[in-house]
Amino acid sequence: MLNSIENKKILIVIGGGIAAYKVLDVIRELRKNNCEVKTILTNSGKEFVTPLSISALSKNKVFENLFDPNNEGEMDHIALSRWCDLILVAPTTANLMANFAHGEAKDFATTVIMASNKPIFLAPAMNVEMWNNQATQENFQKLIQFKYKFIGPIVGEMACGEVGVGKMSSPEEIILTIKNYFLSKNLFNNKNLKALVTAGSTREYIDPVRFLSNESSRKQGFEIAKSLNDIGFKTKLVIGPNSLDIKNQDNLEVI
Repeated sequence: MLNSIENKKILIVIGGGIAAYKVLDVIRELRKNNCEVKTILTNSGKEFVTPLSISALSKNKVFENLFDPNNEGEMDHIALSRWCDLILVAPTTANLMANFAHGEAKDFATTVIMASNKPIFLAPAMNVEMWNNQATQENFQKLIQFKYKFIGPIVGEMACGEVGVGKMSSPEEIILTIKNYFLSKNLFNNKNLKALVTAGSTREYIDPVRFLSNESSRKQGFEIAKSLNDIGFKTKLVIGPNSLDIKNQDNLEVI
């Protein structure tokens, strides 16, 4: 089976949130897939994970400070942004989202992001009310316009005990999303592929008046459309009335 991320260079920015510990599993899994991983640990991130644990898993030094005499060169923020194939920011805090949305470059992490011309994936993690805050939602929409790609957040129980949208996606989901990105880039680069998916109940007519039907959840059709969208197809999903929370995504149009 094609391993779409083998030999890829991944730069991970680790933000300051309790979900930072999950990033260690992301690093471990990327290494298992023969990726080279380099990391930037924010000052807030240091409160949750240590440079030693990150370095031990990534097999590379951890970048922390923009003006560090021990860094390999004076332009490390430029060199790192050019070195990688993809940047992952996890966990992406509300503060980091605000910095990225407003073009702030005040530390190593934000400076690298500003200097980057590579795909940037954000994995948000924050309290449900912080996620729903109007400022955060405006930043979210602005970052989508800036072509940042989001992985989550998902519904779940927070560290504070509250339940709602704001939990960081699992390491498995993060890895799968990155794999799908490179799969679409590898297989469908420069191709204008389109897919049409219909979802909903079917009708088998007995006569012009009567028919047999079923109560369809439409979930399977939605997941198929989402998967096609994830690997690069410009997808249209034709779906009837439903209780699913389905919205237009990058290349997925809901009709």
